[in-house]
Amino acid sequence: MVTPADHWIATPRGRLFARSWSPSGGLPGNGPAVVLLHDSLGSVALWRDFPERLARALGLSVVAYDRLGFGRSDPYPGRLQPGFMRDETASGILPLCGQLGLGSLVPFGHSVGGAMAVGVAAQLPERCVAVVTEAAQAFVEERTLDGIREAEAGFAGPGQMERLARYHGDKARWVLDAWTGTWLAPAFAGWSLDEDLAGVACPVLALHGERDEYGTARHPQRIAALARGPSRTVLLEGCGHVPHRERPGDVLRAVAGFLLPFPAAAAGRP
Repeated sequence: MVTPADHWIATPRGRLFARSWSPSGGLPGNGPAVVLLHDSLGSVALWRDFPERLARALGLSVVAYDRLGFGRSDPYPGRLQPGFMRDETASGILPLCGQLGLGSLVPFGHSVGGAMAVGVAAQLPERCVAVVTEAAQAFVEERTLDGIREAEAGFAGPGQMERLARYHGDKARWVLDAWTGTWLAPAFAGWSLDEDLAGVACPVLALHGERDEYGTARHPQRIAALARGPSRTVLLEGCGHVPHRERPGDVLRAVAGFLLPFPAAAAGRP
């Protein structure tokens, strides 16, 4: 049985909302925990039933949390800073681990959360059993910027901001502006994940949709090529930017096939 539980995580800048799914019940302290890092408009709620299905497939605890400024977490104090992806390890992951008693980790990030997952693996090598990226960006590609511009224009349509507010409340405008303002800023044009990838020694699974509207297959290929540990790339045919929603079965099979052969991960199974 997979047991969900809600948690509030105290940080110096505000509280974070988290939810865990534990096959054994209680806090997710036994064995490696898969920690889900959401995308630029995401939240715990927007993972829908995927975390529970992942916990069942792996027999491991899964934890998802709303980054500061998103979902049910407290508002972000000010503007999102250019180094926010790397900063998430200290501002989100370490408080989460400390207060939930998490030991070894499998950071699993969607889109910009994938870059954060790589940063976690680079900064906490002693904790990370493996890392999974899904539709992650590894550099600033014109296709990414075109997709963001198109999405930004779409949010001017009737009801679009209200839809975003269902998940983020009165933080919705900040969430949208943080995404578009960061990525479309000229100062961000030279960003890449290269430095963090060079520090990743654990195994890496890079999942990507063939029709991802925010990035080509060059992103997972670069992630796999530059990480120092063993890496695997899975390109999902006919899939867009949200594989865990569009092709959940394929994602679950790929992740289970990747993680469960590792002794450190398999040890967490009941």
